Amino acid sequence: MKLWAGRFSKEAAKTTNDFNSSIAVDSRMFREDIQGSLAHAAMLARQGIISEADGEAIRKGLLAILEELESGALPIDPDAEDIHTFIEATLTERIGDAGKRLHTGRSRNDQVATDIRLYLRGQCEALRAAIAALQKALADKAAEYSDAILPGYTHLQRAQPILFSAHLLAYQEMFARDCARLSDAARRMNQCPLGSGALAGTGYPIDRANTALALGFEGVTANTIDGVSDRDFCLELCSAISILMVHLSRLSEELVLWCSWEFRFVELDDAYTTGSSIMPQKKNPDLAELIRGKSGRVFGDLMGLLTVMKGLPLAYNKDMQEDKEAVFDAFDTARLCLGAAVPMVATMRALPENMRRAAAEGFINATDCADYLVGKGLPFRDAYQVVGALVARCIAGGFTLETLPLGQYQEVSQLFSEDVYDFVTLEACVERRQK
Repeated sequence: MKLWAGRFSKEAAKTTNDFNSSIAVDSRMFREDIQGSLAHAAMLARQGIISEADGEAIRKGLLAILEELESGALPIDPDAEDIHTFIEATLTERIGDAGKRLHTGRSRNDQVATDIRLYLRGQCEALRAAIAALQKALADKAAEYSDAILPGYTHLQRAQPILFSAHLLAYQEMFARDCARLSDAARRMNQCPLGSGALAGTGYPIDRANTALALGFEGVTANTIDGVSDRDFCLELCSAISILMVHLSRLSEELVLWCSWEFRFVELDDAYTTGSSIMPQKKNPDLAELIRGKSGRVFGDLMGLLTVMKGLPLAYNKDMQEDKEAVFDAFDTARLCLGAAVPMVATMRALPENMRRAAAEGFINATDCADYLVGKGLPFRDAYQVVGALVARCIAGGFTLETLPLGQYQEVSQLFSEDVYDFVTLEACVERRQK
């Protein structure tokens, strides 16, 4: 029987029930729903709104349901409207009228808003832990190849020599900010809407602050209408996860490039690559490519939820049932991608010789050569022009700045002397920038 069936003279059509049902999505919140109901029932009994005996019956009944759901002894009814209805109906079936008193002083609107905050709070913690695992894998790999030099790029053109470790640790910084964004969003989300009712609160003498404290919230939502009708915390979390996926996608793109024969900077472990059905020589970076591709899925979750929310009048509207599928999928996808990225990074092998060879080409020490002239007193813009002429000579003669004869250096500027060769080595270029 539907919780709202009293007003209606006929049963809802099966099409209506199927379309209206959210049990397939929200059933994962059964722990949080029971957790919220336990706190609510305890508060009702403490406030004298229900009897102590009913409160205890509700507590024992809910704990038994929780144990059976976790063990699998109690299957969730796929025909139930939602997880909240299923748990309350099961409780009432078992303990009778006491179960019918559980919903006193609350609505499914504030119940759902509370459950999803509780659930997402745990998801934030799990996602931050997964990000930390990737940060560790990057740091370990950076330490393993601490002296490897590769060309740094701008516009995908070789620009300046950098350390491979510095490149990896740039991603570690990005992921640190991703963790901070998740923490900030989780902190703003950590206000309890329970007690907001459908939108206007309740006439019962409930204790919202005590319930919030029991559930680990920092406080209560200040406005009951806002408490049940907004999902900006879901939007903010989807936004933070989308930025995380941008960073994962950029890292994946670089790994795809680096393990290609055109670069050969790294080699991915066989366990985290795949082959071709027709080309036996292929070793494809499919995990990295899928992570890159799945970023679009998370962006779609964010855009979908923004579109759902943008035109809704206050307070609750059924459109908001779509919130969970979007935000749950964003978390699920991000965790899946991180779970693939961590071992892929941890087991990859760098090829420092290839990195060094690429860094020796392309005149990526040209800026340092200009800085050499600046140290001799030449203005930077003039030094820039001199080195540009030197690079043109190198290209014409098949030289690099390390191998160009000193005489040709001095034909362009008499400021050059033998010490220029020590100044423009890749090691010297990198070392100066570590200070």
